[in-house]
Amino acid sequence: MADAYIAAYGRDLAEAFENAALAMFETMTDTSKVEPKIEEEIYVEGHDEASLLYNWLEELLIKFDLTGNLYSKFKILEIKEENDRLRLKAKVYGEPFNPEKHPQKVGVKAVTYHKMEIIREPEKVTVKFILDL
Repeated sequence: MADAYIAAYGRDLAEAFENAALAMFETMTDTSKVEPKIEEEIYVEGHDEASLLYNWLEELLIKFDLTGNLYSKFKILEIKEENDRLRLKAKVYGEPFNPEKHPQKVGVKAVTYHKMEIIREPEKVTVKFILDL
């Protein structure tokens, strides 16, 4: 398998982004075994919603690669437009990867724009994206 096609849902864009992050980490491990021992703040921006989604997921993947921390809880504090840019502020919670505690599924190499979609419906937002494995 070279790719994972993910669809995440929420009542609004923030919740859909939170669930997209959870789905990405669930691709890597069983997130129910990742305890929220560490809290970190994340700030990303983008020129539109798709680039914001890409930058959000990419920032989390980079944090995992640099720190070895897995995350299982995501809280978007705000998504706002400022100076023709969308800015996202979030808190993420997790703990360092422990191979005895966290089963390895597949490694995620990158987030891609390929087939990325953000679908808004009344009371529901769906985000779709592909992870390169």
